[in-house]
Amino acid sequence: MEVKINREGCISCGLCIETCPEVFQFADDGLAEVIAPPAPSNEEAVREAAGGCPVNVIETEG
Repeated sequence: MEVKINREGCISCGLCIETCPEVFQFADDGLAEVIAPPAPSNEEAVREAAGGCPVNVIETEG
C-alpha cells in the first residue's frame, strides 16, 4: 500500500496521527506527514484514517 497526504489541504486535526501513529506524525510546520510506508498490519488503520479525514487529503493506493 502507498499513502500520501496533500499537505496543502491539511488542517492539523490529528485524526490520522491518533489512528495510526506508526505511519503519520506532525511535521515541524504543524501539518501531518507520512513517516513510513504502512506495514500490512497497519493498512486497515491507514484506510480508517483516510476515510475519517475531515478534509479528505489522505490518498491510499493498493
